[in-house]
Amino acid sequence: MHGRTDDPWADLIARRDLLAGATAMGWAAATGPLAATAIVTPADGLDVGWIEFPADAGFRMRAYRARPRGARQAPAVMVAPEIFGLHEWIQDIVRRLALHGFHAAAPDLFQRFGDASRIADLRTLMDSVVAQVPDAQVMADLDRLADFLARDGADVKRLGLTGFCWGGRITWLYAAHTPRLFAGVAWYGRLDGERTSRQPRHPIDVAGALKAPILGLYGMRDRGIPVEDVKRMNERLQAAGGRSVIRLFEADHGFLADYRATYSEAASKAAWPLAVRWLKTGRA
Repeated sequence: MHGRTDDPWADLIARRDLLAGATAMGWAAATGPLAATAIVTPADGLDVGWIEFPADAGFRMRAYRARPRGARQAPAVMVAPEIFGLHEWIQDIVRRLALHGFHAAAPDLFQRFGDASRIADLRTLMDSVVAQVPDAQVMADLDRLADFLARDGADVKRLGLTGFCWGGRITWLYAAHTPRLFAGVAWYGRLDGERTSRQPRHPIDVAGALKAPILGLYGMRDRGIPVEDVKRMNERLQAAGGRSVIRLFEADHGFLADYRATYSEAASKAAWPLAVRWLKTGRA
């Protein structure tokens, strides 16, 4: 492994590779040019790879999993992806979590409708795949993944969930769905919006019904998630008397996504340790 420092984020930066040609092919097709800041986390000391688990009758869902090699009963963490599916960055996040001692897995929650990572046109991706996924189905799929992780040797008594953008919204909803969750971290997930038959509720609607503490990590300059929505959500969380809270950073949407132009190293360096600590302890 590359030389390590006392700063875990610096260790990740030190593992940054130059990405070009075939190496970049695993990144989401619809995200645009790959930023030079993209981090690649190696699998040293980990068991990594693709698995399948039974999601519902006759359907097996794929997931990318990473866990510390030889570890037994490592705490389970599920990763809910961005709209771009299980592309290289989500796989990297899974490996990063495994390096922190988690038994982590990211399920392909869009799989019934297509491979989100391979669709280059954003409108087609949103209309044909993302918009078709019912929240209720996602909740059930995450339940089945948690069942699989228990059989896979993970400690689901400390079950965590973290999600990004689309998956950040899902993280809030899952915390209201089940008491099984120990803790969750929602990265810049939409808090309010149009209600449809597939998406009947949003995080703002379930703020008082969370069954696990959620840490929200959001950007002050996020044009898609107004700061006013964040303030309203925080007020509802406080009124509910729970331990959930949202932290704001001087950053744009997607600030942890090092492969994007909106990446903020400063905000990421501050937020990532908070996320890891929250997933391990359920508090900041």
